[in-house]
Amino acid sequence: MTPLAAAANENLAEISNYLIYSSMAVYTLAFFAHIAEWTFGSRSKVGRTAAALTGAQETGAPAVRVRGKDGGTAVLDRPQVTTRSGAGTRDVPDGPGAAGGTVQGDLYGRIAVSLTALAFLVEAAGVVTRALSVQRAPWGNMYEFSITFSTVAVGAYLVLLALGKNVRWLGLILVTTVLLDLGIAVTWLYTDSDQLVPALHSYWLWIHVSTAIFCGAVFYLGAAGTVLYLFRDSYEAKLAGGGTPGRFASSVLERLPSAASLDKFSYRINAAVFPLWTFTIIAGAIWAGDAWGRYWGWDPKEVWSFVTWVAYAAYLHARATAGWKGRKAAYFALFAFACWIWNYYGVNILLSGKHSYAGV
Repeated sequence: MTPLAAAANENLAEISNYLIYSSMAVYTLAFFAHIAEWTFGSRSKVGRTAAALTGAQETGAPAVRVRGKDGGTAVLDRPQVTTRSGAGTRDVPDGPGAAGGTVQGDLYGRIAVSLTALAFLVEAAGVVTRALSVQRAPWGNMYEFSITFSTVAVGAYLVLLALGKNVRWLGLILVTTVLLDLGIAVTWLYTDSDQLVPALHSYWLWIHVSTAIFCGAVFYLGAAGTVLYLFRDSYEAKLAGGGTPGRFASSVLERLPSAASLDKFSYRINAAVFPLWTFTIIAGAIWAGDAWGRYWGWDPKEVWSFVTWVAYAAYLHARATAGWKGRKAAYFALFAFACWIWNYYGVNILLSGKHSYAGV
């Protein structure tokens, strides 16, 4: 490489770093906008709006009008009634969302989504610039894997929104964890732009690692939905038992989708991406055969990738078993995602093997 080309690549690496830090700044603004959405959608307005929505369902009214401070009105479509699967079925409507059915809350929510989309574009530009600086796929070490992972997670969230799916409730959790992921990446995992070890010079890098990143990002969305399902299910169970939820439940949990909707979301997300995770392991085995002369060698990364596959396979099988609906299956799903997290951070940092070139 000529000195001029080396200098150009170094400049591109610096631009990439600037873009990643800039995306963190915009994500921070989106975080505060999401906080404002939840804040201005709370208080007594939530209870009135939720009651109005429920009443509209019972009377067959097509929509609910909410009057803003400026005298204008916003029309809210009534949510569909969802049914909790399994024994003890109960019909519970989805909550009005983080904005609580208020015009001001909805405004901050739209601002939050817009800022999240802007941050995604800036971060994606940082990932692409990083790739240009090394002239290869931008996932040759843990730093690059992390910034790509968070980019794909946000991208998947925005795609679901663009498809009209009711997932804006994920915004605050997603932006918070993305900021955490990027903070860890730029603080502890950062690695200067460099070329790959010989074993990674293969087109399988584009295939195997990209699918692994995509699977992890989508599995994360499913795990977030599962955690919220557990909270919302406890809230609904308390109401069904005649109990009185606390202030947090009254101001936050009642605005989430029903437990049944969250449960269905998590299951569909995990079921949809599981075949791709299967392909990821198969692709890794083929690459290992080309690079190291054996398809499977019980390397720690290989072992834990398989353990993760078994955990998700068991979860999906448990969903088809009558005794493993609801919370039991949700705990299993979280265990499976914990295996994926360990496979990335724990195996790469704490264990030694052929994947130790991950960058830390």
